[in-house]
Order: sequence, then structure tokens, then C-alpha cells
Amino acid sequence: MMLETLWFSLIAVLFVGFFFLEGFDFGVGMLARFLGKSDIERRVMINTIGPFWDGNEVWLITAGGAMFAAFPNWYASLFSGFYMALFLMLLALIGRGVAFEFRSKLASTKWRKTWDWIIFFGSLLPPLLWGVALANLMRGVPIDANQNYVGTFWDLISLYSLSAGVAIVLLFLLHGALFLSLKTTGAIKERAEAFALRIGKWTSVVLLLFVVLSYFETDMFTRQGINPGSIPILAGFALLSVHFFIKAGKTGWAFIMTGATIVLSTITVFMCLYPNVMISSLNPDWNLTIYNTASNAYTLKVMTIVALTFVPLVIAYQAWNYWVFRKRVTVEDHLDY
Repeated sequence: MMLETLWFSLIAVLFVGFFFLEGFDFGVGMLARFLGKSDIERRVMINTIGPFWDGNEVWLITAGGAMFAAFPNWYASLFSGFYMALFLMLLALIGRGVAFEFRSKLASTKWRKTWDWIIFFGSLLPPLLWGVALANLMRGVPIDANQNYVGTFWDLISLYSLSAGVAIVLLFLLHGALFLSLKTTGAIKERAEAFALRIGKWTSVVLLLFVVLSYFETDMFTRQGINPGSIPILAGFALLSVHFFIKAGKTGWAFIMTGATIVLSTITVFMCLYPNVMISSLNPDWNLTIYNTASNAYTLKVMTIVALTFVPLVIAYQAWNYWVFRKRVTVEDHLDY
């Protein structure tokens, strides 16, 4: 039982890292098309995440691999049931990655605008679809006694799941805008801070709507009580504090608070699921749990040894990468671009 809980926690940590790091990454990708008023400004914005975006996606790949190895039945049910949504997400991520590489290959305005739109939609779809997926994991989906998803793609679409998708998109836009304010200068920085002030209010409203809907659509409050604990409450306070930090000119603290909101909200989702990994809307006895979907103890033991050996090295390398490329990106650096 300790190993199952350990690997459930490790997968949660991997998703926390993915949403925190890829959150500002996706946010910048969505904002570049609109906050950038010229090709040079858009290039500057894209270059703020240039050294990081592919490394950030490794967290998702690792989470998927860990899920496949530690909880193969969870992986099978999730990826078969959410197949279309995950397929669309994969297409978006592929298109986004190709766009980053090909955008600058030609000086044509039409060429670059086309790739800018691909970056925009490639950054918009994944957080939207992740919101839909996480909401359905919390609410429950039609799973039968054989651990098979027996619904359709349209069973995943509802007001509740869409509110989660929109909330995550808005939160990532806010996170990305604050990241731009820390990594750019001049007009881009000012526009990013102004946008963060505007979008912050809408983010709070939509997230509040999602929490209210969670009361009716899930057993979150039944299991956790009206007071769900300090973690989700701190997530709400962190988000509300962003506006005041921006107004005070402390965008660094505002960025930390959006990051805290993402981290604490993701932890809340996994807290509400545990020990379930997928909830059956047909019969609670058919829920997928960390116990009936896990690999054998030997497999989990070997994976634990490998993870404890290599994960710290990967984290150290990524931290070093962020340190090396910590300076602001300026328009002046791109005048001969």
C-alpha cells in the first residue's frame, strides 16, 4: 500500500511540475499573437520560452510513462476513454513544437503569421482539454465492471468540464503574462502587466464558478467537508493576492502567487481523488483505485529505485537551464533579426 500511495503522489508531483512550468509556457504562446504588435515583439515573446518549452513538456511525458508503468489499468482506461481529447492535445503540441522551429525559416509575413496562429491554438487547446479531463476525473465517467470506459467523447463535455477548461486557460494566461513581465522590458512588459490586471479578475470569477459547480457535480465537499482543508483555501487566497501584488509593482511575487495557485489547485484535485484514480459514474464499486490498477510490488520497487536515482539529476539540469537563461529578453537584441 505504501508503494501505491508513493507512486500516486509522485505522479501528482509530475503533473504539478508540468502545470506550473508549462502553464506560463502555454500562456506566452497564447499571448504572443495579440500582445506582440510587430514581428520583432512576437519573436521576443516566443524567445522568452525558447530555452524552456521542450524541457517543460518532459514533465508530461514522464507523468504518462510513470502512469503506464505504475498503474497500467488506469493508463489503459484513461487513454482509451479520453482518446479523442488526448489525440487533439497531441496534435496541438506537435503543431506548436513545429511552429517554434519553422516560424523563422522564412522572412515572409504570411508565413510567420500562419505559424503564430498555430502557436496560439497549440497553446490554447492543451490547457482547455486538460481542464475538461480533470473535471471529468473528479465528477466521474461511465466505467463498467471490467474497468472499461463505455461512454463517448461527448459524455466528457458539460458546463462543469468546460468551466474547468476555461478556468485553466485564464489561469495560464495570467501566469504567462506575469512571466512576460519578468522576462521582457519596455512596451511588452507594460502591456503584459496591464493584461494581467484585466485577466486576473475574470480568472477569479471563473475559478469561483468552477468551485461552486464542484459542490453540485462531485463528492468533493461530501468527502472533505465544507472546509476542504488548508490547501484549496490557500490556493484561493494566493489567486486573490495576485491583483494587489501587481498594483504594488511586485510582479515577481504575483508570479509566485499564480504558481502557488496552480500547484495547490493540482494537489487539491489529487487529494479529492485519492485513493481513486478514476470514478465510475455507473457504480461506485467500479471505481478505479490505486490498488486495483497498480502493477505488482516488485515492479513498483524497481521503479522507485530508478526514480530516486535519476529524477533529482533531471530536476538539477532543468534548474541549471533556467539559471543560465535567467536574463530578460529585449527588442534591442532582435533589431538585426
